[in-house]
Amino acid sequence: MNDIPDAQAEVCRRFGVRPFPTPADLKIGVAFNVRDGVQPLNGLRLRPEGDTSGWYIWAGEEWSDDPDFFSPLCVHHLASWCPAAIPYVLLPPGWRFLIAPGYEDVWFDEPLVQTS
Repeated sequence: MNDIPDAQAEVCRRFGVRPFPTPADLKIGVAFNVRDGVQPLNGLRLRPEGDTSGWYIWAGEEWSDDPDFFSPLCVHHLASWCPAAIPYVLLPPGWRFLIAPGYEDVWFDEPLVQTS
């Protein structure tokens, strides 16, 4: 794990999961409201498909079903959009996080990876 940043390795270690690659050239779905500092910050990871990492990140209590709510963003741009999410991006599919100042909740959500 020497090539994995310490914060990412620590998150995976704390939750007992093997880091799941998130190549910098893949896309994530990011809501524009993450740039506004809205709290809490939420993320969930589906199974990667095509050129996507499976990650969806948004701010606030609820996400929207509006087709324009998420914008595709290459992982390598995440640091400028939402640096607080970076420690969590190596969590495998099925994992979620919710963070706010002084608060962190990270859990496995099996329905995210169940196949029909």
